[in-house]
Amino acid sequence: MSIAQSLYPRLWFDKDAIPAVDFYCSLFPESEIISRNALYDTPAGVCDLVSFRLWGQRFNGLSADTGIHFSPSTSLLISCDPLYFSDTSDPLKAARTFLKKLWRELGHGGKALIKLGRYDFSPLYGWIQDRYGLSWQLLITREGAASRPPIMPALINTGKNYGKAAEAAAFYRSVFPGSGTGRLVLYPADRGRNKKGTVMFSDSRIGEQWMAILDGGMEKEHPFTEAVSFVIPCADQTQIDYYWKKLSAFPEAEGQGRLKDRFGLFWQVVPEELFSLMHKGDESQKRALTEAVLGMKKIDVDKLQRVFNTAGRTPDSM
Repeated sequence: MSIAQSLYPRLWFDKDAIPAVDFYCSLFPESEIISRNALYDTPAGVCDLVSFRLWGQRFNGLSADTGIHFSPSTSLLISCDPLYFSDTSDPLKAARTFLKKLWRELGHGGKALIKLGRYDFSPLYGWIQDRYGLSWQLLITREGAASRPPIMPALINTGKNYGKAAEAAAFYRSVFPGSGTGRLVLYPADRGRNKKGTVMFSDSRIGEQWMAILDGGMEKEHPFTEAVSFVIPCADQTQIDYYWKKLSAFPEAEGQGRLKDRFGLFWQVVPEELFSLMHKGDESQKRALTEAVLGMKKIDVDKLQRVFNTAGRTPDSM
């Protein structure tokens, strides 16, 4: 089984995808909007779809006012490694300055979940929810720490999933070819609501995407929601069928290429060709593709190509 192209997060906003993405791109280096499209005739009306990068990490943003909200169980972990600022006279000071600026900007209209300060695991760390509801964990990495991408999705297992972080990480590594293990830090003793032997922190390379997966003994359960899902861009129907069979655990949650795995995390299993067709198609073709996808559970690549060819222009005429 060949590896799919690197999976990446999809962020589902109410009506704010465009301003949110513009805001995020203004905060990070190596950031850009790749493409913007509109999806017509969806159950939520016209939806904005935007592809972008933050600090080199690929994302997809969607506006669809469906009452789905971000959960603190899924956040974005920003690792400010002083090595990123090695061209300055004081890399550690530059990293602290950058992190504090991020904290201020993301905090406008948002709220702190864990206040910014010094902790055992980092000289500067904080957890904040921005004004769009998305949460971010900001930290300065310690000297000598293993190199990681500056932005990593972080999954926190709470409630009925508490204590399953190691199991979840091992499962995802088994599904995605090319995966690998990273750090694993367990609680050495009970600490508050966190029990000895559960995962304080771990990270894994899932395919080509690094993810942090940990247990969170929170007072309230925070299940994963569709507001953050993970796109698996597949080269062909064979890959789509493979990931669908491996990951889907709730048939009632299937729809439009979306599935829910046994830990409650959502995935979008889609052909890379769909993005190409949406980019080059005219308005009638985009509408036809949207309608076709809305009527599918698992995506049928051949059907999408037939729909595209019969709606408006054909690829040969472009």
